[in-house]
Amino acid sequence: MGWKSILSVALTIMVIVLLLVYWFLPLGKIEFTPSSPENTNFSLNTFGNEGMQFYKNLRFSEPEISYEIEACTLKKTNDMEQAFEILENLTTLDFTQVIKGGQISVTCDSKTKIEEGLFIAGEGGPTNITRLEDFNLISKGSVLLIRDSKCDQPNVAIHELLHALGFDHSENPDNIMYEISRCDQEIGQDILDLINDIYSVPSHPDLSFENVTASMSGRYLDVTISLRNNGLKDSPEAEVLIYADNKEVKKVEVDLLKVGHGRKITLTNIFILQTSVNEIEFFINTPFEEMNKKNNRIKLEIKK
Repeated sequence: MGWKSILSVALTIMVIVLLLVYWFLPLGKIEFTPSSPENTNFSLNTFGNEGMQFYKNLRFSEPEISYEIEACTLKKTNDMEQAFEILENLTTLDFTQVIKGGQISVTCDSKTKIEEGLFIAGEGGPTNITRLEDFNLISKGSVLLIRDSKCDQPNVAIHELLHALGFDHSENPDNIMYEISRCDQEIGQDILDLINDIYSVPSHPDLSFENVTASMSGRYLDVTISLRNNGLKDSPEAEVLIYADNKEVKKVEVDLLKVGHGRKITLTNIFILQTSVNEIEFFINTPFEEMNKKNNRIKLEIKK
């Protein structure tokens, strides 16, 4: 082989090496920041329940709520069942009695309980709450009936049931949620309206981005994605699609996410064909209904 051939081969190898360096080795780091920060946070209806509930927008996942009654006298059992029936007739809620595993657990106590000089007729409230973006989700509630109601209407049972549904005491003495019970008290229309408003929102999952970061070194993309299910139901399997200047570069499968649970995904060295990238886009692709699909997309642009 002559020296010209050797030189030609050497030059060819050098060109190939330079091309490999250009195409594959990280030459400089580029950071990306959100280009549309307004798209990262969306809120559904804000209901006028300031001060009426323990936390804003407290509800169970579905308007169909199960309950169980245990260790109660016949009188207290009848009072409680009547309380469920009254609220069911006045709202969109639908209560179903079960033997075990009810979402609302009703128990009774025959012992007199006194606090601050007052006889306590009962106790109630949510026992398990998941804080979400637009709602506070009750998964369990409890009612403890201590004293029998002396009224034609089971005011004590209704009062404690409303506590289990998330309602706090009222400052209005004529309201059934006033802390001292009287037989002439009534269920406030504002309570009934709020129940119907809150439960008018369909029970769907809602996957959204909590945080997204991206950087490029040469042609390699590194991303960190934080997802959360802010919906009222567990989310089935979904996927996250990653685009570089509108061209799909990666697809990531996302397993089932329980309500209020999140997942962090870190990907490194995603090879990008383009010589330069101005925008990285992330999209949550869900084949199921969501409470809000507007929060499924976020775009990042080169940090300036």
